[in-house]
Amino acid sequence: MNLQSDDFELFGVPRRFVQDRSELDARWKELQREAHPDRHTSGSAAVQRQAMQWSVRINEGYQRIKDPLRRAAYLCELHGAPVRAEDNTAMPGEFLMQQMEWREALEEADQLAQVQALENEVHQARRAALERCAELIDQQQDFAGAARQVRALMFIARFAIDIERRLEQLGQ
Repeated sequence: MNLQSDDFELFGVPRRFVQDRSELDARWKELQREAHPDRHTSGSAAVQRQAMQWSVRINEGYQRIKDPLRRAAYLCELHGAPVRAEDNTAMPGEFLMQQMEWREALEEADQLAQVQALENEVHQARRAALERCAELIDQQQDFAGAARQVRALMFIARFAIDIERRLEQLGQ
């Protein structure tokens, strides 16, 4: 194992968006068994420190590639198209209009069923955006386009949190 490997190399999986979650989980467990600090308690301080570094590195990589949004952003970065969400919020007009409509609908919703319907719509939009990411990354190798899609997914994820809060307010 090499600490400088990217997450895909570390886990021995292809550098693509679509991943088999059970394969990732199994590989994570295998890597953790090998590197876990408890297995190296009889080693020198340097060996123990290295085991701790490996354990942290494995967990960080696993968290990054098991989550579709983080995996997409990571793939974009690896291919020279960082998402840069903190300083690049450019979105297509159609997407911005959809966001405004969702926000208005959420503000006006006073019935649980209305919020749940909005939640379903946002869930479907998220699923479609993830499918689009898979297409842009795995088939078209369009990492700049995928970075734009990731920024849209980030908006959707934040809005989904707002919906959850609204559901809590309505007692759901």
